[in-house]
Amino acid sequence: MKVDILAIGIHPDDVELACSGTLLKHKSLGKTFGICDLTQGELGTRGTPSLRIKEADAAKDILGASFRVNLKMADGFATIDKDHLLKICRVIRQCQPDVILANAIRDRHPDHGKGAEMVRQAVFLSGLRKIELFDENQVELAPHRPSAVYHYIQDYHIEPHLVVDISPFMEKKIESIMAFKSQFYSEDASEPETPISTKDFIEFIRSRAKTLGRPIKASYGEGFLSDRYIGVDNLFDLR
Repeated sequence: MKVDILAIGIHPDDVELACSGTLLKHKSLGKTFGICDLTQGELGTRGTPSLRIKEADAAKDILGASFRVNLKMADGFATIDKDHLLKICRVIRQCQPDVILANAIRDRHPDHGKGAEMVRQAVFLSGLRKIELFDENQVELAPHRPSAVYHYIQDYHIEPHLVVDISPFMEKKIESIMAFKSQFYSEDASEPETPISTKDFIEFIRSRAKTLGRPIKASYGEGFLSDRYIGVDNLFDLR
C-alpha cells in the first residue's frame, strides 16, 4: 500500500512517543502514513510481546495509520546485516513512501541509534535496482528511495534541525501513547518501575513538546534531524 510517510521505530511505542503528533498533523492535511516496528520490544521490563502487539494495534487505530507491520527482529540483539537490512528494504519498496521518520541518531537506549543506522542504510539499498526483492506472492518489488529521512528525538535532548507544530494534536498524541498502558504509570501496576513508567513521565513528554514548540511560537512541537540540507520554497514559509 502506497503511503506518503513511513514511520519506523525499533520498539513498539517509539513512534507514538516521538513523532505521532507529526503523523496526526499530516493526516489532517490529507497525507497517508504507515508504521513499521522492527522488534516486539520483548526485552521490556513490563508487559509481554503479545500484549505489546495488541497495544500497538490499538495505537494504530487511534492514529489512523494505513497499516502497521512488525518485522520481529530480536530486541536488543538485532544486527545491522544483510538479512535485517533487506527486511526493511522490502517494506520501503512495498509502500513507496516519500518521507521516512526514523529513530533518534543516538539515545540512552542503544537500540535507538542502531535502528536509526539500520534505516539509513536500508533507504539507500532500497533504491538499488540490482537488489531484487519480492513480496509474499513472489511479485518483484520496484526499487524505491524516499526523498527524505528525518530522525525524531527520543530520551536524550538533541538540538533539532526542524520542528513541526503539533499543537492541535497533542492530546491525541498522548492518547496514542497511553494505548501502551502496560508500559506507563498506573496506580494498580504490579510490575517493576521503569524510567518511562514513573508518574511524571507523561508530563516530561508534554514539557519536551512545549520546549520544542516555544522557539517557533507553537504550544507544542516535535523535533527532527536530517542528514542533508533542508530546502524551502521561500523564506516566508519558515517561522
